[in-house]
Amino acid sequence: MIPFNKPYLTGKEAHYMYEAVFTGKLSGNGMFTQRCQTYFEQRYGFRKCLLTTSCTDALEMAAILCNVKPGDEVIIPSYTFVSTALAFVRQGATIIFADSQIQHPNIDADLIESLITPRTKVIVPVHYAGMACDMDKIMALAAKYNLLVVEDAAQAVDSFYNSKQQAASTKSLGSIGHLAAFSFHETKNLISGEGGMLAINDERFIHRAEIIWEKGTNRAEFFRGEVNKYSWVDIGSSFLPSEVIAAFLWAQIEHLDDIQAKRKEHWNRYYEALKLLADKGFFKLPELPVSATNNAHMFYLIFPSLEERTTFINTLKNNDIWAVFHYLSLHSSPYYADKHDGRVLANCDRFADCLVRLPLFYELSESDLEKIIETIKGVYSVHSNK
Repeated sequence: MIPFNKPYLTGKEAHYMYEAVFTGKLSGNGMFTQRCQTYFEQRYGFRKCLLTTSCTDALEMAAILCNVKPGDEVIIPSYTFVSTALAFVRQGATIIFADSQIQHPNIDADLIESLITPRTKVIVPVHYAGMACDMDKIMALAAKYNLLVVEDAAQAVDSFYNSKQQAASTKSLGSIGHLAAFSFHETKNLISGEGGMLAINDERFIHRAEIIWEKGTNRAEFFRGEVNKYSWVDIGSSFLPSEVIAAFLWAQIEHLDDIQAKRKEHWNRYYEALKLLADKGFFKLPELPVSATNNAHMFYLIFPSLEERTTFINTLKNNDIWAVFHYLSLHSSPYYADKHDGRVLANCDRFADCLVRLPLFYELSESDLEKIIETIKGVYSVHSNK
C-alpha cells in the first residue's frame, strides 16, 4: 500500500533528543526551544515566536490575546479544520462562517466585508494547502474596521505572499496578520509529531503572549533574571512543548530546504503528468493564486461530483494507493449547524464533496509516483481515447 503520508526523519532527531535528555533540561523553553524560535524569527521576519504543543494551542493563545469574549463575532472560512473555529468558540465567540472562492478553497476575501458587524472582532484567514489568501484585501478591511487578523498558517510554513498593493513586497505567510498559528503535526512539511507555533507580529501582544504561554505566570522573565520571583499574573495554560519535541523539530529545520525541494519536485511531477486529463475535464488541478507561492504542502484534485470522487478514491484503494478527502464544512457540522445563520456556502460544500488529496511526502519514490500517475491515467483511458 502506498500511504497517503509517511513522516520523514532526517536522521538527527534521536541524536538531538538524546542531547536534550543529556543536558537535564526536559521541560520547555530550553536551548532547542530557543534555537527553533530564533530560526523562524530570523528567516521569516516574525517579530516573536513561541513554540506550542500544537497549532490548536497556538490558535487558543491567539484567541486569548485578541481578548475574544462572549458575544464577539469571528469570521472564518467554513472549509477548514475544526481547531480554527474551536479556539474562538472556547472564548465564547459567535463564529461567522465565510464561503470559499470558486476556484480555490481559500476564504473569498470579496465576501468578508458583507459579514462584518459592530460585534466583529477578528478575521481568521486559512492559507489552504499553503497557498496565500488575499491578504491585501483582508488587512485593508481589518484597518478600516479596527479588527484583528489571525493567520491560520497551519499548512503554510515556508510559503509567501506577493503583495499587489506594495511594489516588490514579498512577505512570508504568518508575518502579515497581527498573529499567526503554525502546525508541526506529522502530516505537515516540518514535523515534530505533534507541535505548533504562535507567531506574534504586533508588539503590543508580545509580553502578554509569553505570560499566557507560561500558565499565566511571569516565569519566563524570572528565568531571564528580569524579576527576582515569579507569580500568577494572568490567565493562561501549559502551552509550551518539552525540549524533546523542540529537539526533534530542530533536526527537521536543519533540512528544511532539502525537504521543500523534494516536495516541490513531487508536486510538479503530479501537475505535469495530470494536466492533460484536467484539460479534458475529468477533474481540476490546484490553482495557484497569482499573489501566492507554493510550498508543496498538498496536491489535490477537484472532481465534478461526490460520486465521481468516491469512485476515484475506491479505484486507487483497490490498487493499493491511499488517497483521502479533506474537510467537511463546519457550518453544517453536528456541533454548529443549529448555530449557523442559515446562509448557503456552496463553494465550501463543493470542496467538501469533490476534493481529494493524493499521497505527497518526502520519501515518495519515483516508482510510487509512476504507479499513482499511471493508475489515474488508467481510470480515464477509455474516455480519453474517444
